[in-house]
Amino acid sequence: MYSRRSLLTGFLLLPLLAACGRSPAKDRHDELIAWPAQDRWPPIFYQASTEAQEAYRYAVTHPQILQYFPCYCGCVEWGHRSVLDCSVREFRADGSVVLDSMTFG
Repeated sequence: MYSRRSLLTGFLLLPLLAACGRSPAKDRHDELIAWPAQDRWPPIFYQASTEAQEAYRYAVTHPQILQYFPCYCGCVEWGHRSVLDCSVREFRADGSVVLDSMTFG
């Protein structure tokens, strides 16, 4: 099903993804669109730390894993159900992904 490495990587990234206690930046959907299959990311992505970039890359390629890890930072008030929601707002049919700004925080 999932390799040990995938699960271990997910567990190692959890603290980074769960560190979303700051309120999210204002709604900037147009600025947060990524095309992961083409390795195209919004400008803010490249300003983020290497760890945050890794977390986003992991989130968009392993949503089936991260969707099961609850986030405990209180972001449920913004509609988040898991740590996946702290990084990804929407997966689109055209292959683009709308990132959530919380993990940039």
